[in-house]
Amino acid sequence: MHQRLGFILINEILLANRTEVDSGRGLIGMVFPGCPETYQWFQQQAETYTEGTMTESQQRLRDEHQKIRRFQKGDIIALPPGVTHWCYNDGDVAFVAVQVFDTSNSANQLEPARRDFLLAGRHQSVQRMYEMGPQPTSFTTRQQLSNNMLAGFDTQMLAEALGVNQELTRRLQSQNDPRGEIVFVKQGLRMLRPFRSQEMQQQEYESMQSEEQYFGESMPGLRNATNGLDENFCTMKIRSNIDIPNRADYFNQRGSRVAILNSQKLPILNLVQMSAVRVVLQRNSMITPYWQMNCHSLMYVTSGQGRVQVVNHSGRTVFDGMLRQGQILLIPQNFAVIKRAELEMFKWVSFNTNHNAMISQIVGKNSVIRAMPLQVLMHSYRISLEQARRLKFSRQNEMTILSPIREIMRSRDDPMFEVGSSA
Repeated sequence: MHQRLGFILINEILLANRTEVDSGRGLIGMVFPGCPETYQWFQQQAETYTEGTMTESQQRLRDEHQKIRRFQKGDIIALPPGVTHWCYNDGDVAFVAVQVFDTSNSANQLEPARRDFLLAGRHQSVQRMYEMGPQPTSFTTRQQLSNNMLAGFDTQMLAEALGVNQELTRRLQSQNDPRGEIVFVKQGLRMLRPFRSQEMQQQEYESMQSEEQYFGESMPGLRNATNGLDENFCTMKIRSNIDIPNRADYFNQRGSRVAILNSQKLPILNLVQMSAVRVVLQRNSMITPYWQMNCHSLMYVTSGQGRVQVVNHSGRTVFDGMLRQGQILLIPQNFAVIKRAELEMFKWVSFNTNHNAMISQIVGKNSVIRAMPLQVLMHSYRISLEQARRLKFSRQNEMTILSPIREIMRSRDDPMFEVGSSA
């Protein structure tokens, strides 16, 4: 949670990561090495000629920096590994964001653990110290502070490299500064950026361009191609909103929807090797049972509650329970999973460890059972031809999202499933 006027100090993260904004809004700045400072802030100055009374307006550069991007609820932000960034809450309420890091990403050449390298401020963490005693579960907490990268350099040597005095250098090293990674800016940050109306127009334009490219309208025949020019670091799009209903990839008449964000829609995901899925299920609706073919999946519940079951390779149930807002569940690759909303709407976002995650659905129009010959189903499950038809065509018109069935089939000859028997 990030409070209003809060400022996350400059840092870089070794691991590629994905951030999903759950509530609020703010600004994020990234520094891509070698890219120009395209935001320039000039100040007008009047200069008088000595030969006459004529004056000339002269511009003096006040500040310049790389592009600043706005984010809001529902946005997915991709942060490439090693890129310096900062974040600022300029909204009226606190914003809440969920960050997911992939420690096994190929960009991580160190041990499989998260490391944040601060360029300003200090790390602030709470360490739990377990105590030896009659109750092994007892522990104490201790707050630890560690410094930023500049603190490790010799002050005099660093001052010479920066071209500033040692007093300023010590401030950069956060000496005698107890603040952590997040600080409060009383008067707010003043920086050059477009007006909010212009920012919204730019976001709408980028969204249209992204949708046109994805559906092949602006680049026929090249929807998945990368050209190495307009998709470089300096101009690459880093955010996309998957909470907008009309961007859903799957949608039914009850209002349930699924939105998929992968490298086809946001090419920078090729670099971070991650993707995301946003799901909104109406009460009693289900997601077809499936397994992830090429990745692990981290499920984070943003609203409501629902029942989730996960089954491993030996057919053993490794999780069967209710998930509620704020809870997280890790679903390993190829583990089968089924999810159902209960008496209220169930919303979650899943982060996948592949830029183009693929699933294999068990039932429905685009499923493994639907693609099997009837004879294969008969002999695989020792069922009759009629039962195989019911199994194969019971959900023949539904894909990904399954509507609730109010009547449960209690016998093999239940006529409820006869709708697909002629297929």
